[in-house]
Amino acid sequence: MSVSTSGIELSKGSQHLRNWVELLSSMRFAISLLTVICIASVIGTVLQQHQPINNYVNQFGPFWTEVFGAVQLFSVYSAWWFLLILAFLVVSTSLCIVRNTPKILADLKIFKENIREQSLKAFPHKAEVVLAESGEAAAQRMGQTLASSGWKVKLQRRDTPDGTGWMVAAKTGASNKLGYIAAHSAIVLICVGALLDGDMMVRAQMWLNDKAVFTGGGMIADVPEQYRLSDRNPTFRGNLLVTEGTQSGTAILAQPTGVVLQELPFDVELKRFIVEYYDTGMPKLFASDIVIHDRYTGERKEARVEVNAPVSHRGINIYQSSFDDGGSLLKLRALPMGASTNPFLVEGRVGESTSLSNGDEQLTLEFTGLRVINVENFDAPDVGEVDVRRVDLRQSIEARLGSAHKTVTHRELRNVGPSVMYKLRDASGQAVEYHNYMLPTDIDGNRMFLLGVREVPSEPFRFLRIPADEQDSIDGFIRLRSALADPSLRAEAVKRYVASSTDPQRPELMEALSVSAMRAIDLFAGQDSTMADLPRTAGMETLGGLQAVSAFMEVNVPPQERERAGEVLLRILNGTLFELLQLSRERAGLAPAERSDATAGFMTLAVLSLSDSFYYPAPLTFKLEDFEHVQASVFQVARAPGQSIVYFGCLLLIIGVFAMLYVREKRLWIWLAPPAEGQDTENVKATMAMSTNRKLMDNDRDFQFLRTRLLETKT
Repeated sequence: MSVSTSGIELSKGSQHLRNWVELLSSMRFAISLLTVICIASVIGTVLQQHQPINNYVNQFGPFWTEVFGAVQLFSVYSAWWFLLILAFLVVSTSLCIVRNTPKILADLKIFKENIREQSLKAFPHKAEVVLAESGEAAAQRMGQTLASSGWKVKLQRRDTPDGTGWMVAAKTGASNKLGYIAAHSAIVLICVGALLDGDMMVRAQMWLNDKAVFTGGGMIADVPEQYRLSDRNPTFRGNLLVTEGTQSGTAILAQPTGVVLQELPFDVELKRFIVEYYDTGMPKLFASDIVIHDRYTGERKEARVEVNAPVSHRGINIYQSSFDDGGSLLKLRALPMGASTNPFLVEGRVGESTSLSNGDEQLTLEFTGLRVINVENFDAPDVGEVDVRRVDLRQSIEARLGSAHKTVTHRELRNVGPSVMYKLRDASGQAVEYHNYMLPTDIDGNRMFLLGVREVPSEPFRFLRIPADEQDSIDGFIRLRSALADPSLRAEAVKRYVASSTDPQRPELMEALSVSAMRAIDLFAGQDSTMADLPRTAGMETLGGLQAVSAFMEVNVPPQERERAGEVLLRILNGTLFELLQLSRERAGLAPAERSDATAGFMTLAVLSLSDSFYYPAPLTFKLEDFEHVQASVFQVARAPGQSIVYFGCLLLIIGVFAMLYVREKRLWIWLAPPAEGQDTENVKATMAMSTNRKLMDNDRDFQFLRTRLLETKT
């Protein structure tokens, strides 16, 4: 029996109804639906689902984000059209099974023993021999031989005009057709399980119980009842965030336009979160020691949840999904970046914010994250991220603010220590994100503090590199930067530089050098009176640093004299900045810096960092002084009644596919014709033929084996 691809053909009803029933129950329609589902699943796998809309805008742009959102590609598996296709596939495949199963079951009982002798001669595999035995004896022998080999046999005695003949009909591999039923039933079961565990049941609960999607913010406890689903909800899958030392019993179910809160019949208390790392910085193990508090019985159940080792309670599985910051306490020191203000301490927890005032400017400091481990690969320029939180410090430094960076050097994999992330938001609501490392990092043999900044979340961080002083601290640079912003200290530095560089007996030379030095350091500090006439550099709010010196020379110095004038001006600037360094140390009560190679190296890097600092968009930066790390565990909680159905469907699918691919249905006929008039009655003519459902090279070998075994008595 061959399986038909056409559908059920009704004999009654309108033509349109008959056409629709035939299409819906046809195999070609089911295959088309399955193809669409496969394509949609590929889209849902490649395109990250249920992300914030800003992520999609940054990735695809406003136009395509709106187009993709209109067809719900950002939530494919819960889209109405995807669920509708699943439902149609269930109906179509079920009708295919209903149409073909009776034929298959009937065919399993049929041996087709009434086939004619002439038909046997038309088969590809056929043979004719004369056996030296009677027809009945040959039929019994062949039947027993085939039955002992696993064949199902039926013997037919057939009266003909020439006498009594025998038909031996046998078959094997009938389970091949059962594989069709099993595979198609598996598709139905898997789709039904997906519909049960999918978003359709959650939406049905919302419709029936008059619930709505929550789009606001605030504390979970303050969300009204209309946005909460009952703990009797038969199926759901959501996320549960629990901080160490706290407990929670409300999961969050992501929806295309917001969230829905799912109440649980128990509370989960996180006693301790455990995370272990490999040397590469990737997590080796993260697990949660929890206590489940049953709301109905008061039962207290301790358990450990690990990846691939969930815990179940009241039919709800608790999976270890991820981990996050649970509100770590951060202690930051605010350092001026161009202003003469004094440093001050700020405390706050991750997820909170505080207000800052800079005269007329109002800023909001938002504590956004803490990373206690940052393992970075400094070995090869083409190696991607190593840290689990996907921070590529190596690549970010390549996109630095300045140009003082050597790229040909040996690098290695190492932990660069904790880092803090925060945002500074102005009064208009515009925010800039910062990522600062707590400890200095070895870069090209120099100890450098790294201050990251980016204006758009989709862009990588650009890092300002600040040299560490002799105490391995950032304070030396901050003192120098504050002194550069102080007009009185700049004037004093110029005075000291001129006094140490010229002969007091030549006042005209002292006056000329004083004017040049003052002009150079004022340009570098971004405080020269001629700044308004100089060309601006993109991304620089205040023109200063080496960029201002270069712009001044392009306007005021002839091209043929710029190289010589530049060398002189830089020598004067470096000398003045060294005196400014000494003044900053003197004001801090420190001993003067020695004139050594270490001090010269620090000043070289400091000049470049001071120049790059004019690209820094904030008047101050924050250094992580101390922190109290608080972990939070992200669980996925799921009540999935369709899970067992899907598992059973997968088992059926394996069985069905195996049966259809590896089980061959074979049918064998042997016609033992009665002897013709005048022939020996103890001899019988045997006509043998075999058919299979698949054309394979093994069929020839099998037929020759059967021919030798069954037709071994010859004359």
